[in-house]
Amino acid sequence: MTELHQRILTGVVMIVAALGALWLGGAAFWGLVSLLAVMMMIEWAQMAKAVRWQIWLSAALAAGLMAAAWSFTDEGLVSSFPDRLIAQMADLAGISAILLAVISFRARLGVGLLYAVFPAVALVFIRQQPGQGLMLALWTLMIVWATDIGAYFAGRAIGGPKLAPGLSPNKTWAGLIGGMASAGLVGAAISSAGGLPVLCWVAGAPLAVAAQIGDLFESWLKRRSGVKDSGSLLPGHGGVMDRLDGVVPVAMLVAAAVAVGML
Repeated sequence: MTELHQRILTGVVMIVAALGALWLGGAAFWGLVSLLAVMMMIEWAQMAKAVRWQIWLSAALAAGLMAAAWSFTDEGLVSSFPDRLIAQMADLAGISAILLAVISFRARLGVGLLYAVFPAVALVFIRQQPGQGLMLALWTLMIVWATDIGAYFAGRAIGGPKLAPGLSPNKTWAGLIGGMASAGLVGAAISSAGGLPVLCWVAGAPLAVAAQIGDLFESWLKRRSGVKDSGSLLPGHGGVMDRLDGVVPVAMLVAAAVAVGML
């Protein structure tokens, strides 16, 4: 099996699992997102060269924060009181991050806890919105997937000048433009089919830029750590962070727009 075929097969399996959990919502979606957040935290800690007890402590705190997010769902804070949810999760995550940094003597682990948990909570927040939560969460994820696919194939087919050779030598400006075009078209199509707000029709391309920035940030982390991939769990894709790096900024931006009433 070629690398491209392996990449496609793994991608299809991941998308099917994500769509199934997204459709079910509730505990199924929260469970999958929580698992991914914990795995991202483990990969972050491993790249930071943390020892075993620091890795397990990091994972336990990530799981605890996601459990807190679910308890807020039961209390109705997610959809009815988004300001209280944001304030309470920010306080909990901030305290947990400081605690982790102090106990482990690694400030980088505290930052990683926020990196892993905030986008996961954002996705739960988006999915739990009354009425259009399902379509809005689908739109959010599809924009990132469309960006990745469009950038990958446009970059391979066209090539050309490098986007950020110091961070990711394979990324090109053609790939960025291809990702923006793909995300714009897919975002508009889902917005039309799902009756989403007008802003969603035009936000695909700008969010594709955010997704690419998230990708470049993770590339910088890997270069700093001296690794090619964040992990080896996903054949053809690397680690969980390698596949969710674009979701991190996009999910938080969409959740912020929902919280302030823009979506």
